[in-house]
Amino acid sequence: MKILLVSPHFYPEDFKCNDMAFELARRGHEVTVLSDIPNYPKGKFFDGYGVFRRRCEMVNGVKVIRALVIPRGNGGGVRLALNYMSFAFFASIIAIYLALFKRYDAVLVHETSPITVGIPAVIVKKLQRIPLYFWVLDLWPESLTAAGGINNKYIIGVFTAITRWIYRNSTKILISSKGFRRSIVEKGDFGDKIIYFPNWVDNALCQKSDFELPTLPEGFIVMFAGNIGEAQDFDNIMKAANILKDRTEIQFVIVGDGRKRQWVDEYILANGLSSTVHCVGRFPLSAMPSFFERADAMLVTLKDEAIFNLTVPAKVQAYMSAGKPIVAMLNGEGAALIEDVGCGHSVAAGDTETLADVIVKLSQSDHDTLREMGERGRQYSQSHFDFKKCIDKLTDIIS
Repeated sequence: MKILLVSPHFYPEDFKCNDMAFELARRGHEVTVLSDIPNYPKGKFFDGYGVFRRRCEMVNGVKVIRALVIPRGNGGGVRLALNYMSFAFFASIIAIYLALFKRYDAVLVHETSPITVGIPAVIVKKLQRIPLYFWVLDLWPESLTAAGGINNKYIIGVFTAITRWIYRNSTKILISSKGFRRSIVEKGDFGDKIIYFPNWVDNALCQKSDFELPTLPEGFIVMFAGNIGEAQDFDNIMKAANILKDRTEIQFVIVGDGRKRQWVDEYILANGLSSTVHCVGRFPLSAMPSFFERADAMLVTLKDEAIFNLTVPAKVQAYMSAGKPIVAMLNGEGAALIEDVGCGHSVAAGDTETLADVIVKLSQSDHDTLREMGERGRQYSQSHFDFKKCIDKLTDIIS
């Protein structure tokens, strides 16, 4: 098939759509990606890319066309809005050209954020009268309130209308979390369009790695890997660490970076946690298997927001694949999955005291108990989040 994939993020940015596009091309499909000039997460164009550089290129058998975009800068509200709007505008212009002068069998949207990434896809879908498959990874307009703090009823109304229009023009709506169904059907009669299509575990996380790690502490290591941001509720992670700071056999290792990193560093210093909490920075994905191997338990957290309660964080699947017990402080779909699989323990979002108690109990568990818990997660991951099985399902859907 000739497939047009629309995503605001593509290689060399690190997103799921990279694996999707490359694997579809490897299987013989002709894949074109409509994306933007790479600028995530640093907020400026990647070296070698620009307004007049590498706007069209071939990557691993995939043709990539890059729309002009205003870089996201430091991620502030105005700059981020300009980034979003500029992609929707310039990608739509390219979409008109592609729809008139090229031919595709299907359009596939990788919708991280914002919902407006679907606009260029709908243009191609309508002009060529071909099916559109919209993969929802972020709910809108709920994300405006949860992540952006926007409650203006007129802005919410506009994005609700755009969301309904895109869902109405989608042939199928793929959801990465079963909890997304309710939000989508509340916006219209879209129930028959919905197909559960979860994230898969990155191939790099399933391979052995001999990455040279920084010096890590001795003891029972509770590891957090990923974005250090507001959504991850680091205020309460640090409170739990503060409760446990006299139990020096328990060590927190934080792998990653983000807007909240400076605050975390300052909290560690202000509360004397430098002997039990260690921020080691951002590392490539290929290094994660080596980090996971050193961990005794993996930590996942989210704030108590309605949108987060509908989501299974991608790191839960990554942690499962590593075969490590998971300790979670979150509500909803993510917590239910961990408890149902039996691969760890979850506590309510924001419940720092119970989180601390669970970590202590895990640290006192015998090796076999921890190993069996982690193995249940690994087996579930192999059955449900295997990359090739997911792409098999995708090709069945779009063919």
